Amino acid sequence: MNGDGIPADTLSKVQDYLEPFCLSLQKLREVSNLLKKDLVKGLGRHSHKNAPVKMLPTFVRSTPDGTEKGDFLALDLGGTNFRVLHVRVEATEQKMPIIGSQICTIPQEIMLGEGDKLFDHIAACLYDFLVSKNLKGQTLPLGFTFSFPCEQKEIGKSILIRWTKGFKCSGVEGKDVVQLLKDAIDRKGDYNIGPVAMVNDTVGTMMSCGYMDQNCEIGMIIGTGTNACYMEEMKNVKRVEGEDGRMCINTEWGGFGDDGSLEKFLTEFDREVNEKSINPGVHIFEKMISGMYLGEIVRLVLVKLTEAKLLFNGQTSKALLTPGQFETRFISEIEEQDKGLENTQKILEKLGLGRDMVDSRVVRLVCDTISSRSARLCAAALATLANRIRVNRGLSHLKTTVGVDGTVYRKHPNFSEELQATVRLLAPKCDITFLVSEDGSGRGAAMVTAVAQRLARQSRLLEDIDGEGEDEEEEEVEEEEED
Repeated sequence: MNGDGIPADTLSKVQDYLEPFCLSLQKLREVSNLLKKDLVKGLGRHSHKNAPVKMLPTFVRSTPDGTEKGDFLALDLGGTNFRVLHVRVEATEQKMPIIGSQICTIPQEIMLGEGDKLFDHIAACLYDFLVSKNLKGQTLPLGFTFSFPCEQKEIGKSILIRWTKGFKCSGVEGKDVVQLLKDAIDRKGDYNIGPVAMVNDTVGTMMSCGYMDQNCEIGMIIGTGTNACYMEEMKNVKRVEGEDGRMCINTEWGGFGDDGSLEKFLTEFDREVNEKSINPGVHIFEKMISGMYLGEIVRLVLVKLTEAKLLFNGQTSKALLTPGQFETRFISEIEEQDKGLENTQKILEKLGLGRDMVDSRVVRLVCDTISSRSARLCAAALATLANRIRVNRGLSHLKTTVGVDGTVYRKHPNFSEELQATVRLLAPKCDITFLVSEDGSGRGAAMVTAVAQRLARQSRLLEDIDGEGEDEEEEEVEEEEED
């Protein structure tokens, strides 16, 4: 976006304040190289303990191949509501229709009470759903999206590290949440579920897109928060036994920079956002690019420009001086192609800042600069993953798909375009397609479970074949002995 309609003298002074947000390709390559080192550190057997980018093994060992089929349950717990879904995977038509779903609320007293009571509540709601959909007699596999920090031990075993999002249930931290769910179902009685697969929502995003496009090997979320996952070569995953095949790694890239590596790229506004956040020093990269913080960065810049008498005749308002009052969704509305200026004037009026046309254009320029930096930084991180996959496989050219979700990507008018254009410049040997996920935490959870079931069936089949070979060898030995 240019500075059309802003007097040259004002524009020049405003651009001085915005200059630290403008990252050249050289700086973005520098960011990418820093992340590249952190990926290796996070994968290391010993170095991972101090790694800012956690690189968590997910035990998801394959993306969909299109042959998955069957009926699955999905449980999506990530806030004050949770969803239960019945998903059908149809191999012939590559579809995943949701046959039935139900939203259940979690009362405050359960969020803050005993852990057993929370899982009893979930088990009771799951029972009600199965009864209402005539599924009680079936034993269906279940995908469990549990959007809290966990250390996954295997596909069906995941230890809660700590509660977030207002939950404080006792007796759950340090325990296997899959086992707690199974125990609650046993206590409830009168119904059974099949194998349970634990799913991170970013992995679910990749897997739900992977069913539609088998080239999808990266998942990315850029919404309130940000994260990404990708398929890594097993030989590089030092914390899990085995050298063959691949495993999906949940990068937790929001923590990039927590060791100070991004210090030179932070502006005074980033530092203030970090210092005044509920978790100073944690998730530095996320605070630079995600929806939870973009509006606040814009607000701080607008306050600074007003104090410098470059906006609103130097007059602030109570709303402008109140943290959180400039919402991230305002940025999307302000940057709309056709109605952007009109939207800007309405938003400024609502914030008690008048409707001046030059002010509106300056505010648009600020929003564009900050959302553009977010898209470019996100692109630098994504290019790092694509380039790593290509080099891992010894390819001169990689064709891959990114399954993507999140309100910033979906709703901002220019974000996806700028992100894609920048990725092409930073990963020129990668041909990357972007696919927006449809319900990664619901359908994606079902797909993770479907793939786990397919791999288990294939594994049993191989054991049977190996067993037959052993039987034949034994018979041959017996015949030789008889001779």
